[in-house]
Amino acid sequence: MERVPQEAGAAEAQGAVAGRRARRFVVGGGALVVVALLAYWLGSSGGNGEGAAPRPSATPSATLTVADVYKRVGPSVVVIQAGKSLGTGVIAADDGTILTAHHVVKGTKDVNLTFADGTKTKAVVVSSNPKRDVATLKPTELPEIVVPATLGGAVAVGAPVVAIGNPLGLTYSVSTGVVSGLNRTAEDGDLSELIQFDASVNPGSSGGPLLDARGLVIGIVVSIADPGGDEAFAGIAFAVPIGVALGGGEGDGPPGDGLAI
Repeated sequence: MERVPQEAGAAEAQGAVAGRRARRFVVGGGALVVVALLAYWLGSSGGNGEGAAPRPSATPSATLTVADVYKRVGPSVVVIQAGKSLGTGVIAADDGTILTAHHVVKGTKDVNLTFADGTKTKAVVVSSNPKRDVATLKPTELPEIVVPATLGGAVAVGAPVVAIGNPLGLTYSVSTGVVSGLNRTAEDGDLSELIQFDASVNPGSSGGPLLDARGLVIGIVVSIADPGGDEAFAGIAFAVPIGVALGGGEGDGPPGDGLAI
């Protein structure tokens, strides 16, 4: 899976627990479909399409309960059906621009959205970059009330996190955990600078927001580890940090593996 820099014996042992192999998969037609995809990144360099990336927004200061995080951010979460792939997105700007994982929408122009209020519409991919596994979508129609999530926030190992997504088609599912590590790599090293977390995510969760205790989007969920090769959640998941997803710099890391969800 992923390996951490060999700084010390303890750090090396910590990285080894992530496993030896992993793959990426998405949900399609109610079944798990294993797909061989390279990890992709979004940004100003190497991206394609038009459209400006969303920017971090004002930061709430109060710590919330998990229920309150869901109440605040749930209206910003979107169900994405792209061809046979099921994924998640999050509204990231007042104009309805949506952030999601690139591998969810890769290779198809048939992208359908369902907003939290039930509004259904088509979307087009306006920007994507394979190195960051993040894409931006532009809906053809918007719900009556657009509720963008608040982007940005510091990330610290051990801090609580909340994931909202559509795992296995179970829409608007919520899970909790902590930040397990930072600057991780996955997908044979093609994805780097990742946030490692242990909140439960599964196929269909890709593209969903990883949130901190204030309800801020700190990352976009992209993959899970699969050390046993059994396509089961092993308690290790990864998200692209929101700063990187919005066009921040890339880091260099050792090789690793990842399972896109």
